[in-house]
Amino acid sequence: MGTTVQAISGKKATNAFIKLQWKFYEGDRNWVPPLLMDRRKLLNPEKNPFFKHADMRLFIAERDGERVGRIAAIVNRNHNEEHKDKVGFFGFFESINNADVSNALFDAAAEWLRGKGMDTMRGPLNPSINDEIGLLVDGFDRPPVILMTYNPRYYPLLLEEYGFKKAKDLYAYLLENEKVLTPKLERGQELVRQRYGVAVRNLNFKNLEKETIILKDLYNRSWQANWGAVAMTDDEFDFLAKDLAQSIGKFKDLVFVLEKQGEPVGFALCLPDLNQLLIHNRRGALLPAVYHLMTGTKRIDLVRIIVLGVLPNFRGKGFDSVMYYEVLKRAESHGILLGEASWVLEDNEMMNRGAKLMNAERYKTYRIYDVAI
Repeated sequence: MGTTVQAISGKKATNAFIKLQWKFYEGDRNWVPPLLMDRRKLLNPEKNPFFKHADMRLFIAERDGERVGRIAAIVNRNHNEEHKDKVGFFGFFESINNADVSNALFDAAAEWLRGKGMDTMRGPLNPSINDEIGLLVDGFDRPPVILMTYNPRYYPLLLEEYGFKKAKDLYAYLLENEKVLTPKLERGQELVRQRYGVAVRNLNFKNLEKETIILKDLYNRSWQANWGAVAMTDDEFDFLAKDLAQSIGKFKDLVFVLEKQGEPVGFALCLPDLNQLLIHNRRGALLPAVYHLMTGTKRIDLVRIIVLGVLPNFRGKGFDSVMYYEVLKRAESHGILLGEASWVLEDNEMMNRGAKLMNAERYKTYRIYDVAI
């Protein structure tokens, strides 16, 4: 029998779509199972405000009576309005190592996207540029850090077999405390503070609503010129902020605002690598996850630097050195001596140059692909 692909909908079918992911990582100890409740919330149009301006269709592939793959096709109207294009997206892709199966999945997604007026399919985005994105193409020897993707080694070959071409590479850098916190960095960041009246302050989690307004403005203004960037709506940012506030626990000082003479000009968002604990929760169930998170935080040895942004008018002045210094000193206070800066666009010269100056190692590459449809 050949491969068949069916569009699915409804709570039960969506749950099957989510749980199907486990099939493709059996025995892979570097895979970090997602929390089932988080995936259900992410894919629920009634709970995730992303779907106020986006449409999505889920597909499952079967072969010889067995489920062998899945994919989501996504139209993000805010992206199309922002970039004046007809790019549709795919995400949540999984497949056995069989081009007939993966091609059938891509065909189904492409057909649906064409029906929505799209002329290009891009991905993987799960489901947007502000979520987990990219296909891992090197660095398979280590588990992913929090909110980064992971996939079998053969996935890039399946995409290339279909005709996908690289649209953009995203880098992950590994920072070691002892290599970054040099006397040169300490002197340099102190000079920046004195010269420009720069200071940092902790986020006030007791007044998260007010702080969210500040962070949202800084985020959208700092990233608006980036490739593929789409400004987050108020509802989307609030949705994300509430999730992150629940995840950060005792590490609240890893989120801070950079101010110049009292005015916010940038911020850093870092998270402890909870994946180091969640990797042991092989079923993705909530209660075991809570147990690991409550009992294992002392074992975490890495933080992920997710956002390290400065408003465009204040770039090139060394403000980033202040934030790198603060992140690593604050992580050190928790006994954490490693960091991952991710993701960084391959053509973001300032961030890539800064990573090299910090003696960071580029140790993983993720890729976004395009194909004409």
